[in-house]
Amino acid sequence: MLRLIHDDADLVAIDKPAGLLVHPTRLDAHEQLSALRLLEQQLGVRLFPLHRLDKGTGGVLLFARTADAARHWGAAFMDGTVEKRYRALVRGWPDASGHIDYALARDPELPSEGQARLEAVTEFRRLASFEWPFSVDGRHTSSRYALVEVNPRSGRRHQIRRHFKHIGHPLVGDATHGKGAHNRAVAAWLGLQRLWLHATSLSLPGGPCIEAPCGAEWDRLAARNQAA
Repeated sequence: MLRLIHDDADLVAIDKPAGLLVHPTRLDAHEQLSALRLLEQQLGVRLFPLHRLDKGTGGVLLFARTADAARHWGAAFMDGTVEKRYRALVRGWPDASGHIDYALARDPELPSEGQARLEAVTEFRRLASFEWPFSVDGRHTSSRYALVEVNPRSGRRHQIRRHFKHIGHPLVGDATHGKGAHNRAVAAWLGLQRLWLHATSLSLPGGPCIEAPCGAEWDRLAARNQAA
């Protein structure tokens, strides 16, 4: 059963588990389970997804209960007035805070060349820095990572993942835009393989602020840093 974190006459939100699709897609046509299908079965009503999270991303996922609510709140997502915050683990130590303004190709599944570029802005601040005692690059005996809070100001597909790749600090566990050697090394060090990205909150203009704190697996980051 999916965990509800908000429920009213217009909106329902869950803390989506990492690894669960939001809704069926052609890219995962073999996958039968989705958050939309499971939640509709759980509540016995039709629902309307208001935004998307990547399959590997956990955290706040919001649905509208009615078509009118879907139109109203969908417009807020489209015009960028919904405040979204995420936690991510990235390779290296980025600046203490930053503003990434880099237009992205519309479809990340296709070659960027020839595609229209869409304006995309992401803000972030570094929350913690880790240096772990294993080597990924032969030039260094240890490897550096950072926990960051991320505030995407636009909603392009894979925006956070592509923006952090662009600045040279790809997300750990990202099989598409990340670094395989770092993904494997961190998975071995933490004893867990996943995309380290979590949607921690959504603040709706004139509406609720919905939160989904990071799960216990995120505690491994600080714990392993103390053990290093």
